[in-house]
Amino acid sequence: MATIFLVDDEEHLHQIYRALFAIKGHTIVASAFDGIEAVEKFRSLNPRPNIMVMDHRMPRMDSLTATKKLVETDPKCRIIFVSADATVQDEALKAGAKAFQVKPVRAAELFAAIEKLMQASS
Repeated sequence: MATIFLVDDEEHLHQIYRALFAIKGHTIVASAFDGIEAVEKFRSLNPRPNIMVMDHRMPRMDSLTATKKLVETDPKCRIIFVSADATVQDEALKAGAKAFQVKPVRAAELFAAIEKLMQASS
């Protein structure tokens, strides 16, 4: 079971993800609503979560910038980048994301990405 840090600017998606992750026994241990908040919270977490699920477009700091800062903070950070814009996939992976999901995200694909990243860290 993974511990997850969820970053998305929409409150209702936090609720949906929380219920979705619970199906597989994953737990959201931290959440943020923009990139600045995500970076600040991540730096203070001990222990750090296994996985971050991060939306692309957010206020104050977008997730491409946040991803770069998070990976600078912890190169082992495993970010699943989520975007409705598939054209940013290469840029997201270059910034340090370990996986990319296109919105609308399919639960089975998201669970598979989480499982793959968890196995890679074992």
